[in-house]
Amino acid sequence: MVMSSGSDVIRLLSDPLRARIVDLLSREALCTCHLVAETGARQTNVSNHLRALREAGLVDTEPHGRFTYYRLRPEPIEAVAAHYAELAAAARATRTQDIRRACT
Repeated sequence: MVMSSGSDVIRLLSDPLRARIVDLLSREALCTCHLVAETGARQTNVSNHLRALREAGLVDTEPHGRFTYYRLRPEPIEAVAAHYAELAAAARATRTQDIRRACT
């Protein structure tokens, strides 16, 4: 498992189905069959998205009998949220200080 950068996480979450899967996994651990039922997507499509999320380090897997449950890892999401909070703070600071680059 490789931890993705913030831009990788944003790119992964830009896909509507993948974002829906992440949203569902934020509430509970689910297996592929649950995600297929919830999203209406084909099993192969859901499996491909889960593989991408797993390889990026956004989900963990938990074998349970013949099923594999997926659970969202909060750390990558928290890292992206912290990055965007820093961007917002920097933007807020430049607004109050009226920082601008001189044109040449």
